Amino acid sequence: MTTTTPSDVRPDPPHSPDDRSLTSFGYRQELHRSLGRYASFAAGFSFISVLTTVFQFFAFGYAFGGPVFFWAWPAVLLGQLMVAACFAELAARYPISGAIYQWSSRLSNLTFGWFAGWIMVIGQIVVVAAAALALQMVLPAIWSGFQLVGTDPAPTSADGAANAALLGVVLLALTTLVNVLDNRVMSVINRVGVTAEIIGAVLIVVLLLTHSERTPGITFHTEGAAQSGLLGALLVGSFTAAYVMIGFDSAGEMSEETHRPRRTAPRTILTALGAAGLLGGLIVLGGLLAAPSLTDGRLAVDGLSYVLTSSLGDGVGKVLLADVVVAIAVATLAIQTAACRMLFSMARDQQLPFSSRLARVNPRTGMPTAPALVVGVLAAALLLLNFASPEAFLAIGTTCIVMLYLAYAMVTGPLLVARLRGRFTSDGTDGTDETGAPLFSLGRWGVPVNALALVYGLLMAVNLAWPRAAVYDPAGGHWYFQWFTVLFLGVTVAAGVAYRARKARSTLPAEAVAPA
Repeated sequence: MTTTTPSDVRPDPPHSPDDRSLTSFGYRQELHRSLGRYASFAAGFSFISVLTTVFQFFAFGYAFGGPVFFWAWPAVLLGQLMVAACFAELAARYPISGAIYQWSSRLSNLTFGWFAGWIMVIGQIVVVAAAALALQMVLPAIWSGFQLVGTDPAPTSADGAANAALLGVVLLALTTLVNVLDNRVMSVINRVGVTAEIIGAVLIVVLLLTHSERTPGITFHTEGAAQSGLLGALLVGSFTAAYVMIGFDSAGEMSEETHRPRRTAPRTILTALGAAGLLGGLIVLGGLLAAPSLTDGRLAVDGLSYVLTSSLGDGVGKVLLADVVVAIAVATLAIQTAACRMLFSMARDQQLPFSSRLARVNPRTGMPTAPALVVGVLAAALLLLNFASPEAFLAIGTTCIVMLYLAYAMVTGPLLVARLRGRFTSDGTDGTDETGAPLFSLGRWGVPVNALALVYGLLMAVNLAWPRAAVYDPAGGHWYFQWFTVLFLGVTVAAGVAYRARKARSTLPAEAVAPA
C-alpha cells in the first residue's frame, strides 16, 4: 500500500464499549436513526433486487452462455459471499455512511480512500441508470401501451432503447422525489417493496419449477451459446450473476440511520446477499426448465418475461411481471439512496465540489436533499446514451458492475494488507456490539477469506471489462462501446486526479503557488 504523510492517515476511533455514537468518529448525528433490522436488510436486498437484475440480464446470459451459464451463478455467489464477509467485519467496526469511502480511508489513507469513494459513487450513479432501464424488459410485456416510442420493445432495438430511456427518466423523477421527502417514507416504501419482491420471487420459483419442460441436466448443455467452448460460455454468462449480486454493502451505507448498527449491519449484509443469491439462482434454473423452447431464439431476446407469459399464461404471467415492476422501482430508489449517502459522507469531510451544500441535511426530513437531486439528474443524463444506440444498455450495465467491483477491491486490498501487518485483528477481542456481544469476526479464517475475496474481485473486474467485440459491438462500427468501460473508468480516474490536484493547489498558502 502506498505510504503517505501522517496528516493523510485516517486514525481509528477509540474502541470504547461505552461510546457507540458517531462522536467517536468525529461526526454529529444528523441523519435520523429510524431503521430497524428488517429495514436494514431491505436496504441491501433492494439494491441487489434479484427480480430487477435477473429479468434484466437473463436474456444476455443465455444468449452468450446457453443453459450452462447457470453454473456461473454459484461461482459468483461464493466469491461475493467472501467479499460480504469482509464487509460485515468492517460494518461492525465502522458503522458510518459512505461505507466504501470510510472503510478504505481508515484502512489505508485518505487519498486512496477518496478514490475508492469516487469510483464507487460514480459507479452507483451508473447503476441507478442501469436499474431504471430495466422497466423496458417488463412494462411493454404487460401492456403494449407502455411502448411509447416505435413498435419494437426489444431493448436491443432502436425503438426499445429509446423507450427504455424515456421510461427510466420517469422512474428517476419519482425516486428522486421520494429521496427528498423523509427517510421514514423511504423506509416504508423500501420495506413494502422488498416484501412484495420476496413473495413474488418465491411464487415465480414455485410456478416455474412446477411447469418444468425438462430436467436440471440441461444446465450442462452449451447449445445455443454464442461463445465457443465451456470456459467462454461461463465467463460471459457470469455477467448476469455479477450484475445481480452487487450492492449488499448498502446495509453498511445506512448505518447512521440504523438502530444498533454494529450488531445489525453485519448480519443484514450477509443475509441480504444470501437470500438474493438463493432466490436468483432458483429463478434462473426455473426459467431454463420451464421455457417453452431453448432454440426458437426468444429466450435470448425476451428472457424471463417470455417464459412467464408463455408458460404460466398471460393472466398469471402479467401479475408476476407487475411485481417485477415494483421490484425495479424499489431497486432504483435504494440504489439512489446509497449513492446519496456516499455523496453526503464524502462532502461532510469536505472532499467534493460544493461540499457545504451536498453535506446539508434537512433537519425535518433527515435527508440530504442536494445529493438526491445530483444523482437523479446525472443518472437521467446517462440514459440519453440509449437514444444514441441500443448497445448503450449493455455498456452502461457492465460499466457500473466493473466500477463497483474495483471499489470493493479498494477495500478488500487494504484490509488484507492491514491484516498481514497486524493492524487489523478479528479475533473477537477487539470490541463488542451494542448488546455486549463480540463484534462479528472471521477469526482465523480472516486472511484466507480476505485474500480469495480480493483475487476473485480483481479477476471478475478484468473479465467484465475485457473489450470483447462480440459482446459490446456485435453489429460493428461502434468501437467506443467495445471500449466503453475502460474509457469511462479512465475518464473517472482522470477527473478525480484533476480535482484532487486542483484542491491541493487551492489549499496551499498563496506564496507557495505564486509565480517565481
